[in-house]
Amino acid sequence: MLTTISYVFFLAVTVTDLLLMLKCDMHMLQLGSYYNSRYCNWIAGSDEYLSVKRLIALVVLIGSFTTMALISPYVVVLLAVILLGQAVSLARKKYKKPLVFTRRVKRLYFTEVALMLVAMAVVYSTKLDVTGLYYASVTGVLFITFSYVFTMAVNWLMQPVERRINQRYVHDAQQRLARMPHMQVIGISGSYGKTSTKHYLYKILSEQYSVLMTPKSYNTLMGVVRTIREMMTPDNEVFICEMGAINLGDVKQICDVVHPRYGIITAVGEQSLGTFKTIDNVQRAQFELADALPPDGLAVVNEDYSMLPFRPVDNVECKRYAVKAGPRVDYHLEDIDYTPQGTTFAVVGPGLRLELATRLVGEFNLSDLLAAVVMALRLNVPHDKIKHAVSSIEQLEHRLCMSLDKRGFTVIDDTHYSNPRSSRMALDVLSGMTGGRRIIVTPGLIELGDKQEYFNVRFGRDIATASDVAIVVGEYNREAIVKGLQAKGFDKKNVKLVPTLEAAQRYVYSMVKAGDTVLYENDLPDTFK
Repeated sequence: MLTTISYVFFLAVTVTDLLLMLKCDMHMLQLGSYYNSRYCNWIAGSDEYLSVKRLIALVVLIGSFTTMALISPYVVVLLAVILLGQAVSLARKKYKKPLVFTRRVKRLYFTEVALMLVAMAVVYSTKLDVTGLYYASVTGVLFITFSYVFTMAVNWLMQPVERRINQRYVHDAQQRLARMPHMQVIGISGSYGKTSTKHYLYKILSEQYSVLMTPKSYNTLMGVVRTIREMMTPDNEVFICEMGAINLGDVKQICDVVHPRYGIITAVGEQSLGTFKTIDNVQRAQFELADALPPDGLAVVNEDYSMLPFRPVDNVECKRYAVKAGPRVDYHLEDIDYTPQGTTFAVVGPGLRLELATRLVGEFNLSDLLAAVVMALRLNVPHDKIKHAVSSIEQLEHRLCMSLDKRGFTVIDDTHYSNPRSSRMALDVLSGMTGGRRIIVTPGLIELGDKQEYFNVRFGRDIATASDVAIVVGEYNREAIVKGLQAKGFDKKNVKLVPTLEAAQRYVYSMVKAGDTVLYENDLPDTFK
């Protein structure tokens, strides 16, 4: 009787642990946009196959094959308790961005679970007694140990199904757009600055039109399709479509569905070099938007970034903008003045000088705002409505948001997906805060391909000149940032290395004083350590 109970307990715990492990795998696959290549990079980059949970499963798997496990129910219970501890740990683990059980996740997850349970049932059927229960459990432990391999296999097997389903959704979105020929579609692409520009443009155009924009970071093909199918209404006049890209052809795919008439290209930068490999590929990907515009459309292109001016746009009218005037610049800013209330400035263009005031600060934000103003002018939004909208635009969440803690120190939240350019702007803001110590909390910059170390070493040097205390979070960029700090002679006593953001926050609260300024720069996704 005891033997039977121990084997049933072992099987129940194994199935529970398996379900939780597959959920974890599915979460990481989702964060990698369901690309097996990105999921595989996560496994290799994070040493997932050597993680504690995999090693625990491997120990249990090896222990399951010992002679003692076959004859002693107590050993079986011990193995089950080890797995139970791991299951509890997996169930309690918190993520910055939780798994979203979309229909695709449900299809993948339940298909994988069903296949594994069927395999365990087949093993059990070979010996319909406690030994069969034991062998089924061992099979489950094998699945747990190497679940990431099976997750990639199921994802690959389901690709034809997913393509067919996606094609049906895409076709439905195209039909909806075809029934709205009056709709003006504006695409926004760029290595960074897309989301800010989208929100600023939405705020301005909403003064004149009924506007729909892709919400949050719905900037993939299926995110755009979902926006059209679930949120677009017959009274919408303008659709602002953010277009993300991690591979060549991603922007073109979206353009083939929404057929934009207007486009804004905000930047060509080093972001996503991990997938694009070269800056030339980044440029080609972002300019797929300009290439897709019709002859009667307009491309609004940022001239501030070194890679952009070298790419001509010949198929459509092109207006170039920059913070400072230049020989090829159509629109620029003058009389920029930072005040406690925000910024005042003038937009200057052909026959135009438009005086504006905004609550936004920082050159990077003004650049994105300028792009939105240029597009609004093209869509004939009156100057007074532009002024009103610009004056009421709020800083976007996690983008240089400043607040005063009740203990009297200033917090600058710049944790939204930092890049080399925006991080320098954040450090410029920090360096100007001279009322107390200047403290930075950061895990560094990511997705920079072969230049990952280079940019994080440079980031470390910039930190050394702009801050008094540096708190480096996690392991991913630790060595490079510290190397940059040391190159500038930054005092080692003022460098704190912590494993997590939570540990950094505890340390900050233990040492911060009234008058200090704390900059939180970037926040790594769950796929990074």
